[in-house]
Amino acid sequence: MMKETPTPVIPATWGLTRRWAWRLKRQPAALLATLVQPAVWLILFGNMFRSNTVVQGYSYIAFMTAGVVVMTVFNGGLNGGVELLFDKETGMLRRLLAAPIPRMSILLSRVSFVAMVTSLQSLLILFCAYLFGVVPAAGLPGVAVILATGLLFGMGVTALSLALVFRLRDHGQFFSILEFATLPIIFASTALVPLEAMPPWLQFVARLNPMTYAINNVRDLVLEGFNPLGVLQALGFVLVFAVAALVLASVAIRRVME
Repeated sequence: MMKETPTPVIPATWGLTRRWAWRLKRQPAALLATLVQPAVWLILFGNMFRSNTVVQGYSYIAFMTAGVVVMTVFNGGLNGGVELLFDKETGMLRRLLAAPIPRMSILLSRVSFVAMVTSLQSLLILFCAYLFGVVPAAGLPGVAVILATGLLFGMGVTALSLALVFRLRDHGQFFSILEFATLPIIFASTALVPLEAMPPWLQFVARLNPMTYAINNVRDLVLEGFNPLGVLQALGFVLVFAVAALVLASVAIRRVME
């Protein structure tokens, strides 16, 4: 009996990515919430803290823009494994694993789809910030780097979420870990306050947090302008994080097959 020829990784990834998009399209409420929620966050912060300043010379809304962008990417990435988790519980994931497609296409399709959604969210946040008078000091090139930063950081977070999906038995464990980890990771970063305002022990933890590097890079591009060395360092850090997370997720999916 002839074996089925495996589909190349790129067409398989594209086909599965379209599947995720089709599924989201069939849920109008989820689609609307996905796009509108980040803008609501920024509007609420803008109205609550419009007259306050945290960094001398900058409004709090300008300071918070970077935090909202990266927190949105972070939340989108953490929840990136949810659809695949339910596929796992309904048996659909087992069918995908048995199909003549590269296993990596399952991982890459979900990472790619979440990256596209969070990029749209980031653009919407930047537009809302613009309505509040926040114009990125680095201009349009800075916006491109902001999207690249979010893309790499989001890929890493999504990959970690998928690694949990492949390793955990049910959605109860998955959501318990997400609930436990989300707030500590956010508070142990520069999302809400600058590094200098933290106690020494929290500064140490924040410096180990990839989220801090993503936020600081976006914040510098919004507030200060384009610093090539700083941009390269931040992108390098989040790139290493993304690659490490993707490797971890690929190991996890291989173990599912054993």
